[in-house]
Amino acid sequence: MLTNLLCRTTHRMRCVILMAGGGASRGAHMALGNTVLVGQSGGPTAAINASLAGVVGAARSAGLHTVGMRYGIQGLLDGRTVDLDERLAGPSQLELLSHTPSSYLGSCRYKLPDPSTDETPYRTLFQRFSELGARAVLYIGGNDSMDTIAKLSRYGEATGSKIRFVGVPKTIDNDLILTDHTPGYGSAAKFIAATMDELTCDADVYDLKSVTFVEIMGRDAGWLAASAALAGEAGGHAPDLVLLPEIPLDEQDLLQRIAGLLAEKNTVVVAVSEGGRTADGTLICERAGSTARVDAFGHAAALSGTSRYLADVAHRELGCKTRAVELCTTQRCASHLASQTDLTEAAGLGARGVNAALDGASGVMSALTRVSDAPYEVRYELVDVNRVANAVKAVPEEMIREDGMGITEAYLRYARPLIAGEPSLSFVGGVPAHVAPLA
Repeated sequence: MLTNLLCRTTHRMRCVILMAGGGASRGAHMALGNTVLVGQSGGPTAAINASLAGVVGAARSAGLHTVGMRYGIQGLLDGRTVDLDERLAGPSQLELLSHTPSSYLGSCRYKLPDPSTDETPYRTLFQRFSELGARAVLYIGGNDSMDTIAKLSRYGEATGSKIRFVGVPKTIDNDLILTDHTPGYGSAAKFIAATMDELTCDADVYDLKSVTFVEIMGRDAGWLAASAALAGEAGGHAPDLVLLPEIPLDEQDLLQRIAGLLAEKNTVVVAVSEGGRTADGTLICERAGSTARVDAFGHAAALSGTSRYLADVAHRELGCKTRAVELCTTQRCASHLASQTDLTEAAGLGARGVNAALDGASGVMSALTRVSDAPYEVRYELVDVNRVANAVKAVPEEMIREDGMGITEAYLRYARPLIAGEPSLSFVGGVPAHVAPLA
């Protein structure tokens, strides 16, 4: 049941139930429509659908209708929507949705223009909002999605619209500011840590000198690469070195470190962020001949080749066996190894967004504030989405080792609670069951 998902406290998080309440303040907005309109945008995660389930559950509890955007704002411009009350009838479907990877509604990377230069899409969107009877519009996504909510909120305010616009955070990159962490990160970090432990065991099979480079997502911030160090928990096998984009890479320094390690042991494992850069800002993957595509927001997308390049350099310079492993999109879709903490908080943030809108808030994002590490406790808050949009939160200095090639205990304290807990999954034919996809 979705209520159980929101209230599960295996990680001793203080559960904030947001399915009801609001009282008289909500009655003031009865002149608005009866629909909560919700979309998903940017890259998917293992927890993004838990946020969607939280939105739908909170809207139903408030007696409102829920409609989903197909393929985000871009799809809505074309009039593509789905009735979520019809497609996700009953608590069991919401529970199954919470354990389904990827973005159930579909996604996009569409950047709204400045309305002062092109007002056309805004007029179309607000006409759609009116036709659908939207009281609140929620957008689940990362930095760029918060840019969309910020622009819609400002335009709505300028034109006198009473529709409320709220962002719900999502990104495996964990790089949104003004929130302690983001849904999707904990599950991705759990998968990376478990996979790194397994890869390290596999790499140490033969009695020969070898170096394995494991490439991990992270275009601008190294939060995901840092999570590889969690493989060392409970007697696991952590990587020897962790390379983050926050610290420019010097190839000769890296080779010297690896050579020193190989003098002491057979196998060296290096976790490296796909967004690793040299001192002059050049992406390491570009040295491998890769050309990063640029998305609608001007960000480098689909980075690849960092591990292959470094493996080639190490093989040539050190004369040992090397291997390159790219974890690729498995990091964001491995719902079979999701973090229960992540799913619970994702649903809670979706519900918080709905109730914030019904209480009259707009131009905000639901967020998490950490109260304590042990026992782990967070509060659900609201922050100004205009401050969040297009900003990037880097891994702070105190979480990075002084040599720049590893992480500290401060990071481990921060990350341990985020990967805690395992959901109870339904299996059919030996594989996890998921909600049926939209046509």
